[in-house]
Amino acid sequence: MKNAVTILGAGLGGLTLARVLHVHGIDAVVYEAEASPAERSQGGLLDVHVYNGQLALKSAGLYEEFLGLIQAEAESQYVLDKDGNVLLFDPDKGNGGRPEVARGELRGILLDSLPAGMVRWGHKTTAVTSLGNGQHAVSFANGVTATTDLLVGADGAWSRVRPLLSSAMPAYLGTAFIETFLFDSDVRHGATAEAVGKGTMMALAPGKGIMAHREANATLHAYVALNKSEAWIASIDPGDPAATLARVATEFEGWAPQLTALLTDTETDPVLCPIYALPIDHRWDHVAGITILGDAAHLMSPFAGEGANLAMYDGALLGEAIAANPDAIEAAIVTFENEMFCRSASAAAEADRNLRLFFNEDSPQSVVDLFASFQSVGS
Repeated sequence: MKNAVTILGAGLGGLTLARVLHVHGIDAVVYEAEASPAERSQGGLLDVHVYNGQLALKSAGLYEEFLGLIQAEAESQYVLDKDGNVLLFDPDKGNGGRPEVARGELRGILLDSLPAGMVRWGHKTTAVTSLGNGQHAVSFANGVTATTDLLVGADGAWSRVRPLLSSAMPAYLGTAFIETFLFDSDVRHGATAEAVGKGTMMALAPGKGIMAHREANATLHAYVALNKSEAWIASIDPGDPAATLARVATEFEGWAPQLTALLTDTETDPVLCPIYALPIDHRWDHVAGITILGDAAHLMSPFAGEGANLAMYDGALLGEAIAANPDAIEAAIVTFENEMFCRSASAAAEADRNLRLFFNEDSPQSVVDLFASFQSVGS
């Protein structure tokens, strides 16, 4: 089959691009490896920023729907030490600058905004091939092959499209998350629920931390962080959750029990998530008929809160560029890419700096100082 615009990946970036193209009457097809929208959890809360993510949703015509997803008071932040002492409290200012929404719900409004059949589920990419003259072919595990005049890789950290543009690969940053959940926390885990508060709690120490969001229905979604080697990660058996929990718990001996309960009392199996990133200044020479966006283009640590926002913003700006330049699409994409390189490098540098501050030898004071500087600028 032949498509004018083919998008690989039905994450936030790919769907935003598809929606903006649809708004402008441009046909596109999104291919996604997952079998359905419900195949896996879409992650926790996202803070959607007024200067990029919210602009993308306005471009997509979905801003009002987005406002209905905002979780009240979720912007508040606590920084604690390992004993549970509050070192800094930053309340929810209620100004809408970085409101928190559930990633899955945000993806849902994007999916619901697209016509039936625009997203093709169960299409796992196995190969991407240049056909010359700006055309590309994509082969899928189900036997389908699609050719296209414009291929957009919105297919994440391990993109199958990126190798046609760049030899860069994600590198491990030395920090891993262990993801856990506590449910009905106000009733069943009262002390921990109080420590987390209404929004985000970060209990930190050199080389480690326990961070958690309060989500809907009093769910506490935690990310237990450790600075560990790749060899340590490889030694963890994902098929033995009890052993994983026990091993990680030893790293937090002596911490306040209301904090360690986020790990030891988890009601789901722990999920190990090593943190990877592409080079901060990742860029490439333009290739006709192909580009990438989101994590495929600028994977970074989550410590600037920019990954999903940039992916949506990329999608919106690329869609607008294509719609505004139907007779000069290649030139429009070159401009889009060059601007994306600049904004993503700035965000990636911030994310890299913040990751180091969170777990350096001065933590948690280094993070208290960082947040205090934000408060000073905003005052």
